[in-house]
Amino acid sequence: MFNVLDFGAKGDGTTLDTAAIQAALDACRKAGGGKVVLPGGHVYKSGSLIIHSNTELHIESGAVLKGSDQLSDYRKFSEIPQSRDVPSYENCEYDGKPAHFFLYAAGGENIRITGFGTIDGTEEIYYGEINLYHIEGAWYPRTPLLFIENVRHLTIRDVTLTRSAFWTVHLVGCEDVLVEGIRILNSLRMANCDGIDPDHCRNVRIANCHIETADDCIVLKTSGAYKAYGPTENIVVSGCTLTSTSAAVKIGTESESDFRNIVVENCVISKTNRAVSLQLRDGGNIEHVLVSNLMIETRRFSEHYWGRGEAIAITARERHDGIPTGSIRDVTLRHIRCSGENGVLIYGNPAHPIEDVTLEDVKIELVRRSKWELDGYDLRPCDGDGRVETKLCGVYAAYVKNLQRKDVTVRVDDSIRPWYEKDMCQVMK
Repeated sequence: MFNVLDFGAKGDGTTLDTAAIQAALDACRKAGGGKVVLPGGHVYKSGSLIIHSNTELHIESGAVLKGSDQLSDYRKFSEIPQSRDVPSYENCEYDGKPAHFFLYAAGGENIRITGFGTIDGTEEIYYGEINLYHIEGAWYPRTPLLFIENVRHLTIRDVTLTRSAFWTVHLVGCEDVLVEGIRILNSLRMANCDGIDPDHCRNVRIANCHIETADDCIVLKTSGAYKAYGPTENIVVSGCTLTSTSAAVKIGTESESDFRNIVVENCVISKTNRAVSLQLRDGGNIEHVLVSNLMIETRRFSEHYWGRGEAIAITARERHDGIPTGSIRDVTLRHIRCSGENGVLIYGNPAHPIEDVTLEDVKIELVRRSKWELDGYDLRPCDGDGRVETKLCGVYAAYVKNLQRKDVTVRVDDSIRPWYEKDMCQVMK
């Protein structure tokens, strides 16, 4: 066991403890492995840290590992990007490589981050434009809280992760991952602070977590910079409670490689802009997805985030005109209870229709919960504004082959009636 106080950490919330904590991590590596402990009752202010193989970083109850409030204390992969010409909600294309990092591990094995303490990302140092509903970042991409690449046998358990200004847990090319019992408590105004982003990962279990984020809670990626790691496959998300200003569970939009063999089950999704979203925009494919036993409550959060309060949104569209996307096929959604301002959207394209979708025992209640216009559907990101201006349907399907509906019911509250057309709308041209 390696106690960071024994290596000179002060834990007073003012002194920069980076060198002391890193010395404990390095001593653990030199010894062949062990546990690096941040004792409770202290706030450890730190810049970038590197975690090695065979290390458990344990943050005790009452301990806070807090990101430095000085950007110069973070190590760089590249120069910080300049400020953006357009807001990130209009265009946030990203190849997956951040400019710098806070907690980082790469090319290792048997790494654990545990304990009932807290890791704090100090989000305010990244603020750009601020309004009532939205805090735009000063630049894009910003610093992930945890950035872990090419690690085998990774466990993240019990910790609270909070105030991240960008993707909170970005996992790239990792294999055999367990994320269990963690809490992610981010601002519901801070742009792009995703919860957990498995990117080109295999054999991942995310279980019994509570996540609140401005952007997606759990989002599977295959980003462009890491295509060498292959598909994202064999993923289970189970037993989570989720609140998001974007999608609670999403596949995409970064979809350069394939996604397959994905199970989402036994989750409760509340106060969320869009519950489950499959957003294929690049050259990969999505196949063999099972979503079951969900309780869903949606509302349109603001005009900034993609979506219109859909419980389910499955879309395959070109990110840019003339660059073809892949295909979505074999998706089953069963035993789902939805209540919100929109129902189910399934929208492919003529060249690549979505295939083999089954809706079974899906109960949809449409009821108004926000002040925003109920103006149809949203296909962003894509060229143009992405709007499909139409009255609402319980299930709206366009360019879909072999859509099976079994025991799908729609109940429409009077608050929705002026914007409602019919239970089912299917478009093929």
